[in-house]
Amino acid sequence: MSIALPKRHAAARRLKFALLAVVAGGLVCAVLPARPFRPVEPLPADIVDMHCHIAGLGAGGSGCFVSPRLQHNWRFDIYLHSFGVSKTEMLERGDSLVADRISESLAHSRMVRKVVLLALDGVIGADGQLDTNRTEVYVPNEFVAQACERHTNLLFGASVNPYRADALARLDRAKAQGAVLVKWIPPIMEIDPGDAKLIPFYKQMAALHLPLLSHTGEEKSFSRADEDLGDPERLRLPLSLGVTVIAAHIASSENYHGERGTDRLARLMREYPNLYADISALTQINKPGVLKEALTRPEFAGRLLYGTDFPLINTPLVSPWYSFHLSLSQKWSIWRTRNPWDRDVLTKHDLGTPTETFARPGQWFDSPATNRSDRGEDGLPVEWAK
Repeated sequence: MSIALPKRHAAARRLKFALLAVVAGGLVCAVLPARPFRPVEPLPADIVDMHCHIAGLGAGGSGCFVSPRLQHNWRFDIYLHSFGVSKTEMLERGDSLVADRISESLAHSRMVRKVVLLALDGVIGADGQLDTNRTEVYVPNEFVAQACERHTNLLFGASVNPYRADALARLDRAKAQGAVLVKWIPPIMEIDPGDAKLIPFYKQMAALHLPLLSHTGEEKSFSRADEDLGDPERLRLPLSLGVTVIAAHIASSENYHGERGTDRLARLMREYPNLYADISALTQINKPGVLKEALTRPEFAGRLLYGTDFPLINTPLVSPWYSFHLSLSQKWSIWRTRNPWDRDVLTKHDLGTPTETFARPGQWFDSPATNRSDRGEDGLPVEWAK
């Protein structure tokens, strides 16, 4: 006991100093003036969030799936809470409740009018069929398409694993159902975007004018991931075949072959005018400095789209109090804003996100809100063809 006591006192002193340092840092941060990463511009009307997730348990015949491994992971309850539902509610009322809650919350936003709601295909086995043993989350296209039919503020974001035996037919069907893009998370879907076997799929995507929204960079939202598949260099193949590619999260927080993912993405930006990136998740506490790099690096100028990565904006990962570039009054105002989309818009706006970044998803994906002069003869935004 006499030996352990000094060690315990030393540990207590270290903890006290650490807490004092945190408090001191918070006080310094609180009195700093607003220091946006670039000049603040006006917000456009009717913003569209092009990166919004949904999930389900299979309740009500939705076809959705969450692996037992993820359901027993510490993340699971956080995700349910951030969606605004409980497991009991979903089992009683069906997975469609999640879409209803998303639409309801979005309807109360003063700044965001619509979201692209994302399906998520699973891992595909050697037989070309869904492998539920290797799939962590599965959100079928039909479930999301039906939700978007029920709610006018939801746009259909499809997901097709190109290794499916009927991948091309599924791609055609998704387009016919009104899909505005195709979503992949390669590290958990076990997709190699650089695989030459995917060339027919990419050619079909280009012919259908369906952009690819592909996760790049670190993936920590699931219990496992093959991080190497998030390397933006693997996107060269679809880019070379004329697919418009949106690299989610600007390949942040991960290195590939000794090089930062964001540096690899920036190099590709210089080579391919059909490459874009979204700014979803870039204000999370585990991504310090990433939004600043996205907004100030010249390679990304004119190539960014607004997205949130909902429901993560509804978790403790995101808070205005984490920023050293917002003033105390800005932090207080954002923190008091109840709607998660409005909080996200205000945070990114006050940090200097340009008008065009907020406006671009609506111009691309929400045709009723788009002036026809912004589109070519094929109905696609003119900038896609630049």
